[in-house]
Amino acid sequence: MSDSRNDVSRDDAEAAVRTLLRWAGEDPSREGLLDTPKRVAKAYEEWFKGYSLDPDEYMARTFEEVCGYDELIVLRDIEYESHCEHHMAPIIGKVHVGYLPNGKVVGISKLARVVEAYAKRFQVQEKMTAQIANCIQRALQPLGVGVVVEGSHECMTTRGVHKRGVSMITSKMLGSFREDARTRAEFLRFIDVGQGR
Repeated sequence: MSDSRNDVSRDDAEAAVRTLLRWAGEDPSREGLLDTPKRVAKAYEEWFKGYSLDPDEYMARTFEEVCGYDELIVLRDIEYESHCEHHMAPIIGKVHVGYLPNGKVVGISKLARVVEAYAKRFQVQEKMTAQIANCIQRALQPLGVGVVVEGSHECMTTRGVHKRGVSMITSKMLGSFREDARTRAEFLRFIDVGQGR
């Protein structure tokens, strides 16, 4: 594991954490905080590993032997953890992905990996929703793609307006999911977003 990432040394990253601790009113040299800068740097490696991942690579291997299968493919409830790019607070939720194949499919774990690669970056939910849909569209050239993202934003629940229990839902529909109300309705029925499920 390299001691430097993106032209920033680990020592500089840890010093930045100590600065924030002091700024918050803490003493970074007290016993309970001595290892905090190291822990935070290590957590950042995990939380933001998406910057070192290429979602298009996950989608590179496709399968064309599908015996003419041309119906909807849906993967729902893909859990994700991300961070708001405005406040660096967690966003936690689920992604639902569907596509209408046009001669080729991809392994379902690859769809989950695409979600992970985009989620593990500083994000706004709207952008992440579009990124996932566009990646699937680029790789598979399906007849249509639908992505619905649900997220609870800690930047809204732990600061500012302090509203708990609120979730945001965003969607991106491409091709037949956008143009054909029946395809879109079937997808939305399959994922059954909301509390009633």
